[in-house]
Amino acid sequence: MNKLLFIFPLTFLLFSSNAKALPGQSEAEVAAWIQSNSTLSPDIGERLIIRKRSTAAQRFDFIAETLPPGKIIDVNNLGIIRTERIELFDAINGVDRERLEKSLQKIYGLDIYQDFRRSQVIYSYPSDATVKLSITQKKPNLAARRGEVRSGNRYAYWIEVAQPQTGKSVNGKIMILLKEDIDRLETYLRNR
Repeated sequence: MNKLLFIFPLTFLLFSSNAKALPGQSEAEVAAWIQSNSTLSPDIGERLIIRKRSTAAQRFDFIAETLPPGKIIDVNNLGIIRTERIELFDAINGVDRERLEKSLQKIYGLDIYQDFRRSQVIYSYPSDATVKLSITQKKPNLAARRGEVRSGNRYAYWIEVAQPQTGKSVNGKIMILLKEDIDRLETYLRNR
């Protein structure tokens, strides 16, 4: 296991990488960037999906996909990366929004991080109705996912943390996607 993953929180401010591959670029361009990204540090054979595990209690995944959110295939854009997603699971230290944002900054650099920070919230969840339903049906998982879809100048972003009623959150994700896919993502989230 690459120990850099779990040192992430301590090293974010020490290094800055500039994004050279983002949604909208070809699979080959993104794969080449992943191979050269010292933060992602892919193992042999890892191309568009990077998986790091130290124990069953700690995982990091980076996934670049040609499919837009909601998995509706756009046959005109096959071979073009539409989403790049960072997923963290850490039952030891927990995962919060700040840690996801720092991961975004570490992997993509200051420009993308600033675009995210300046982005406008388009959709957030859970709604009050979902929270009430969660309480009345005694299904806390309904309201546990807390997230936002945001629109920046360059890209759209989706950030989600699964926050239990008690205890710390142990998993979350942050995604960069093409702005043209915001409506599709919002529809997907409203219907899941």
